[in-house]
Amino acid sequence: MRNEVKANARGRQGGRSLRLMLAAGAALALAGATNGCAPRSAGPGASPPAATAQKLNVLFIIADDQNSRLGTYGAPVRTPNIDRLASQGVRFDRAYTQFPICGPSRASFLTGLRPNTIGIGAVFERFRCTLPDAVTMPQYFRQNGYYVARVGKVFHQGVPKDIGTSGPDDPQSWDQVVNPRGVDKDVEDKVHNLTPGIPGLGRALAWLDHDAPDGDFTDGKVADAAIDQLKQHGDKPFFLAVGFYRPHVPEITPKKYFADYPFASVKLANETPESLSKVMPVAANSDLMNLGMTESQQRQMIAAYSASSSFIDAQVGRVLKQLRDQGLDKNTVVVFIGDHGFMLGEHGQWEKSLLWEEAVRVPMIIRAPGLLRDRSARQIVEMLDLYPTLVQLAGLPPKTDIEGTSLKPLLLDTARRDWDNTAYSQILGGRSIRTDRWRYTEWEGGKLGRQLYDHDADPFEHRNLADDPRYAAIVKELSGRLPPGPVEKRGKQTLVDPQTPKPPLGRYPEPVGCEHLDRLTE
Repeated sequence: MRNEVKANARGRQGGRSLRLMLAAGAALALAGATNGCAPRSAGPGASPPAATAQKLNVLFIIADDQNSRLGTYGAPVRTPNIDRLASQGVRFDRAYTQFPICGPSRASFLTGLRPNTIGIGAVFERFRCTLPDAVTMPQYFRQNGYYVARVGKVFHQGVPKDIGTSGPDDPQSWDQVVNPRGVDKDVEDKVHNLTPGIPGLGRALAWLDHDAPDGDFTDGKVADAAIDQLKQHGDKPFFLAVGFYRPHVPEITPKKYFADYPFASVKLANETPESLSKVMPVAANSDLMNLGMTESQQRQMIAAYSASSSFIDAQVGRVLKQLRDQGLDKNTVVVFIGDHGFMLGEHGQWEKSLLWEEAVRVPMIIRAPGLLRDRSARQIVEMLDLYPTLVQLAGLPPKTDIEGTSLKPLLLDTARRDWDNTAYSQILGGRSIRTDRWRYTEWEGGKLGRQLYDHDADPFEHRNLADDPRYAAIVKELSGRLPPGPVEKRGKQTLVDPQTPKPPLGRYPEPVGCEHLDRLTE
């Protein structure tokens, strides 16, 4: 069934996107300043129908830039609360983002639409510019009688610049929003910046261990606000989205979380001079391997990222404890995700904006009342699948105009074999497909290069088989399965090299409205 649904979605994608974009064209003239543009009306959900007491609640937790380096995924990172959540539900071992940058990824899984359906003209993330009447996941719950609130970063916010503000939020999705701001915003000038050539702290590899207690940090305040929301609104059906800001750089974290990660004991990525020499320039985010950092600096950054992940885990634990203390865990679906992967030296690359496994694979844990506990699902799933999953689990009317597929069958049986093991990810100039065995990537339709990796034999993607004639049939098949539609130019590297401060792709002035649709934000 899933195979059939996805095949139909791929077949519809090009024509459907064009029709939706043309239909939205007239509305752009009316656009204001909501998420870059305003919808044609206040949007559905302003006057929700009466709620019933039998509905399942949803607690939707997002950690910003959190990859799958968590204890439950076998990583040497202390995350006992997230590990416990996984033991109470289903951990998806092979879940993938549709676009490894915060804004486009969140726009995709919160609308249930692929980036190309949202429209390249809206730089993928400003969905109200091309689809002003789209109904987001929280908005759909709001339409169906839920109290819907956001704490912290859910839709896109620039980090750290938008901390404490709504950023380019989507107001019609929420009944209430809370934008915490903590001590980390006041000490940004004190960070250890390991890549000073990268302008701004939103992409710089920088860290700081600070003496303030957890509750003084922005993410400690996010947990506080989420707990308050549960206390105030736990007596009615709710959809509560809780967006933590770390481990997004700069890693400004309470000092105590660094204790488990002494720099000298941190292991570097499994790379050699030979493996690094084979990295295609088009698949890299810099002219310099490891952005010119020494091995000591790389260890510092991995330790700081790990410490931030442990800090976020502690805050997740506080929210889950409140849910349990109020007895709400018995009728609440809990989701924990990162918005995309994050590279920590694999292939000499750092951060996101890439199409390697570590950049597009995400943590995804779902705990649903009455469904499986302590199971892992090896099937390949997409973040796009979250919207229809939560709609089905909550017993809401099916949403027929979104492109994901409900994961409820896997929450009932993780051993299912009748699953379409296919995920699609993209970045500027690049398109990638992940199957049960293969990852295949094309750059500008193959004009700038191709990559093929056999994950059965090469899980770290070190041997590119795309030009080996023995795999020509595999390349042809996988190329034919990539979604149709235009592919934009790849452009230059996505990060500035420390010794060469030049403006990279993706670093443009922040758009005010829809007049700069060719500009991709951080």
